[in-house]
Amino acid sequence: MKREDIEQLEKKSLAPYAVKSGESCGRQYSEEEHSYRTRFQRDRDRVIHSSAFRRLEYKTQVFVYHEGDYYRTRLTHSLEVAQIARSICKSLRLNEDLAEAIALSHDLGHPPFGHTGQKILNQLMQGHGGFEHNKQSLRIVKVLEKRYPEFQGLNLTWEVQEGISKHARDADNPISKKPGVRYPSLEGQVADVADGIAYNAHDLDDGITSELLDIGKLREVALWKENEEWLDAKYSNLDFKLKKYQVVRRVINGLVTDFREHTLKMLKELHLESADEVRAAPHRVAGFSQEVDEKNKELKSFLFKNMYTHRKVRRMEFKTQLYLTEIFKAYQQMPELLPDPLVQDPPEESQERRICDYVSGMTDRYAISEYKKLYTPDEKD
Repeated sequence: MKREDIEQLEKKSLAPYAVKSGESCGRQYSEEEHSYRTRFQRDRDRVIHSSAFRRLEYKTQVFVYHEGDYYRTRLTHSLEVAQIARSICKSLRLNEDLAEAIALSHDLGHPPFGHTGQKILNQLMQGHGGFEHNKQSLRIVKVLEKRYPEFQGLNLTWEVQEGISKHARDADNPISKKPGVRYPSLEGQVADVADGIAYNAHDLDDGITSELLDIGKLREVALWKENEEWLDAKYSNLDFKLKKYQVVRRVINGLVTDFREHTLKMLKELHLESADEVRAAPHRVAGFSQEVDEKNKELKSFLFKNMYTHRKVRRMEFKTQLYLTEIFKAYQQMPELLPDPLVQDPPEESQERRICDYVSGMTDRYAISEYKKLYTPDEKD
């Protein structure tokens, strides 16, 4: 099937408010279209083949890579977000390829050591533009990836960059350059919500496996309580490990089902008939019903209080501050410690931004190794 045939099929089969690849706003740098892949399929493939995507394998979700092979990394999280986003888009007749490309690229800019790494780098970059991982993801696909002789970055379509930017309202956000746009496409909104669903449900799984979560307290949380009670009524003496998988599975399915139904309701109430009408809507179209939204927020609050602030996690946060702060300071003091291409970058980039780009691109294990090489006298280079 040729690209033109796929584009015609999208026009016939996708919902009126879905983004069609043949109607894309295009790329910053003009390219010849592919013979059998749509623009969004090419974007997805470019993300998957990028260096930044491969490095996600060794970047923290909650647990540092050496804590165990079972736990989620940024890579497995991104794959799970893409799977949820595609499932939702299929059921809503949205563009699955666009949502998948956004989902796979949404965490490219995450630094080592998860959200703690982001907080530390933002502190280190005060007075130099700060640091935020969504902006960094956009910077990676626009500037930092070096794979083509004709241009910097991956030259992704406007629609994928729109989805990566999420809520940011600065000059770099593609949304700010298009009149009348208040929110991302529906595919972008779906990818954003899929990220939250995956984050909560799978951190719940990892939190139980790591024994950081108190099961007694967890049984007071509505989303866990309701689903465990349903399983107990259906199965007698169900092994807890198996029960855990089934509860997490049911939590994901319940959130996705409610999200789908409520989003369809909003689309109908607002009488939206095009992707641009979704972008210009008075409020975000995609979301949960009030009841389920409150339950999801309760789970998120429980995880924050009982998992993300657990002593073991906080201890790793302390180490993270030490690793990243001292590595950053070393490069500031002696820029020649950076790889040659970074030292020789164009002068319009500040030294701090070049350092930040390099440090944020590190994996957990590379950052730990680099810290040891810089500050342990007998460590070999």
